[in-house]
Amino acid sequence: MNERPQRHTADERRAEITAAAAIEFARRGLEGATTDRIAERAGVSQPYVVRLFGTKKALFLAVANRAYERVADAFRAAAVGEGPDERLENMGAAYVALLGDRDELALQLQLYAAAHDPEIRTCVATRFAQLHELCGELSGAEPARLRAFIAQGMLCNVAAALDMPQIAWDENWARERLGELAGGAAEAGGQASAKAVAIVDP
Repeated sequence: MNERPQRHTADERRAEITAAAAIEFARRGLEGATTDRIAERAGVSQPYVVRLFGTKKALFLAVANRAYERVADAFRAAAVGEGPDERLENMGAAYVALLGDRDELALQLQLYAAAHDPEIRTCVATRFAQLHELCGELSGAEPARLRAFIAQGMLCNVAAALDMPQIAWDENWARERLGELAGGAAEAGGQASAKAVAIVDP
């Protein structure tokens, strides 16, 4: 006798839709993502998404809160050690591990990009402030050390987005990068000159 498939509760469906929406918003942004795509990814109907969340912006706000909670949970789990520096180091490693998921990283960037909307800006600013306070409480770090930790995290975002991890730790990365680009341009120019010579004087 076949068993009936287990029905999901509204809370379970809400969590599934929020997870699907996080991917769509990460890849397409607030304006580019559609409730149709989100519904398709979540395996539900588009009217059901609207029934649960009301508007796309309300769903985006739910995704924003989920994103910050995921970072907060990672920090809570990693905040162990003898002193502030060790705890921050462990928390930083946990954050870098999160950035290994490009959708997770892209979503953070999309949250800031959507801050032109006053309601979203308020939400993101509030959650960022809460995360800052949580880092201080978990680590016990002094304000200056905490500020440096948060700044390093934002630098890690850029490094991960550009797939250039050296940005986060190598003070000479910019000079080296520009040197590589200049060398590549010179080589390309040399090849172009050689081709021109070959055409003129085969």
